[in-house]
Amino acid sequence: MKKSTARRSAEALIEGLPYIQQFQGKTIVVKYGGNAMNSVELQQDFCHDIVFMKSVGLEPVVVHGGGPQISRDIKAAGLQSKFVDGLRMTDRQTMDIVENVMINEINRDLVNMISNIGWEADGLGGTLQNPQLIHAEKLVSSKLDPLTRMPIDFGFVGEVKKIRTDLLNLESHQTAIPVVAPVGVDDQGLTYNINADTVAGAIAEAVEAEKLVILTNTPGILDVNGELISTLTSEQLEELVDLGVIAGGMLPKVRCAKHALDSGVHTVQIIDGRLPHSALLEIFTDKGVGTMIT
Repeated sequence: MKKSTARRSAEALIEGLPYIQQFQGKTIVVKYGGNAMNSVELQQDFCHDIVFMKSVGLEPVVVHGGGPQISRDIKAAGLQSKFVDGLRMTDRQTMDIVENVMINEINRDLVNMISNIGWEADGLGGTLQNPQLIHAEKLVSSKLDPLTRMPIDFGFVGEVKKIRTDLLNLESHQTAIPVVAPVGVDDQGLTYNINADTVAGAIAEAVEAEKLVILTNTPGILDVNGELISTLTSEQLEELVDLGVIAGGMLPKVRCAKHALDSGVHTVQIIDGRLPHSALLEIFTDKGVGTMIT
């Protein structure tokens, strides 16, 4: 290794040291989604990031999405995807596709990839080994259908009623890394599709996480001119929503960010999942790679 390369490597490690010390033993909830899920190389980078966090004493909890993969299978089945305020309308046939993609494809693959890198991982959520991790209830929307003027029925879209934190097993550093599929179960045993950002926020609140990190397909939160905003308060976040600067698929992210902050989570980071090792860069470097909300 050349001297200059060795020095840069050493400097990067030293830069990360105070963050390792600061966050050791703290829970970091990471929502994994976006284009990072569509690239095998970025998947490997992400899983290495998670194993690194666990290896230096942090307690990562992974909550994954699966929107592009679900849309792919919905299209293959001859169905159409419909979204309202970033939430997917979900009938029973769509819910079957959601469960299959989330649990039998994405969750299984992430668990295997993390385990192959060198740390045991547990798949949780939905109809997996611990089906009651996410206790759900049907989402009751206040948004009105413009034609009927009745509340929109999202079908099998749910919201989090309770998180069984004991099933995450975060007490010991030697425990497996939880990998959560955002599928919940209600009192009658019905399964619901829950927005992954919402689930990540609910888990962060329930375990009193130090950080909630959300990977997206954008550099972070952008201003009216499309420029990255490095830091925001929750009040400034509300202003951007009211002005319509934040809309569409970013709405569930900022809503869960604000709710998490109001519930005691220290900071929320919305970062660019298209960058290699973006989670490590955000947590263990001075500059970071996205928007920090405080």
